[in-house]
Amino acid sequence: MTDHSNLLLEPDRGPEKLSRRNFIAASTGLAGSLVAGQAVAGSLADVPPREPGADLGGHSERSQYVKISRIPEAGPGKRNVDPSDAINSKTPLDKLFGNITPSDLHYERSHSGVPDLDPAKHRLLMHGMVGKPLVFSVDDLKTMPSVTRVVFIECTGNGWENWKKADENLTVQNTHGLVSTNEWTGVPLKFLVDLVGKDRGSNWMLAEGGDAAGVARSIPLTDEILNEAFVAYGQNGEPLRPAHGFPMRLVMPGFEGNLNIKWLRRLKFGDQPWMTRWETARYTQLQANGKATQFQLRMDTNSVITAPSGTMVIKPGYQRITGLAWSGHGKIIRVEVSTDGAKTWQDAQLSLPALPKAQSRFETDWNWDGTPTKIVSRSTDDKGNVQPDRKSFIDAQGSNALFHYHAQQTWSIDGTGRVRNVLD
Repeated sequence: MTDHSNLLLEPDRGPEKLSRRNFIAASTGLAGSLVAGQAVAGSLADVPPREPGADLGGHSERSQYVKISRIPEAGPGKRNVDPSDAINSKTPLDKLFGNITPSDLHYERSHSGVPDLDPAKHRLLMHGMVGKPLVFSVDDLKTMPSVTRVVFIECTGNGWENWKKADENLTVQNTHGLVSTNEWTGVPLKFLVDLVGKDRGSNWMLAEGGDAAGVARSIPLTDEILNEAFVAYGQNGEPLRPAHGFPMRLVMPGFEGNLNIKWLRRLKFGDQPWMTRWETARYTQLQANGKATQFQLRMDTNSVITAPSGTMVIKPGYQRITGLAWSGHGKIIRVEVSTDGAKTWQDAQLSLPALPKAQSRFETDWNWDGTPTKIVSRSTDDKGNVQPDRKSFIDAQGSNALFHYHAQQTWSIDGTGRVRNVLD
């Protein structure tokens, strides 16, 4: 029998690897034999009969056989709590496909619940160091030039479960569920800034939300932010969901989630940061030397294997390793996977197109021989940033912090096939 296993295990064969011809040829190899073995039917009687359909409705629901939901959380280690006590709700990364997160499964983080805002009454005030203060309605925004971008939004607390210790019973939803990617539509910030005539001396912007907590963040008006940020009213082709900022929110591609102010009601321009409690008492980073860092705004290069991942059980033989990679610096250009505890690495395939500041799906083939091992991924972006291993990360950042954890995620696999969360 011809051995085609190398066809599936070599990472550098490019698009040819996915061709119909190679798939058919591989049917006598590692993955193909597995697929063929599962697909062979004893007779046509094994094919299920046709079934009558349900009536059409106003919107589509998931199948009754699909059980998928977010996990409410009250902080690191405080999982599966009553929703009234939760501060966030995590995306089930292990149950999703592709790059886009369904709107209702996009992670949620709020400080005082979700306000029920009437779009007909809601307004955006733009004032401060500007030539002409203006107030915009949602309908005003919809008449303006728009931009649509696929970008990720990530809470700074994503990964906080693994800062100091590793609970072996965590899933990837627990460890990395505070990041999601959607397609957002709205008005470029630069267009709005030009309408109000920002003063040349104004290089900071205060963005304030309409929730009861009054979340407000000072944002430096760099060229990158002015050219890429936008005020969104659309999410995955529909109006924003209330949990994600309806009727309008700020979208800041590549920057920490709490800068993407939801329920946006005010943009004020000035020549210095406002030093709100959200950037003094809340979103600061305690370093190893005891000093705190402010305005650590960008989300760094990251990746995680979503399957096999925490609490799953696998069997010896062919495995399709898959996961997600992302970077607030730019576009993911490479993901490497190790199946021997970071001793050796092989390139994974990236699903194209890989977009700037968006999550990218990666995959690779692996034949597990049943020996206990560890699997881990590391990503590289187009600016040359490489996701660090945990030791290098902790050596640089210390273990006092809570936010911006982006070290490589390691999953251990024991002899029974149990997959568990470990630090390295």
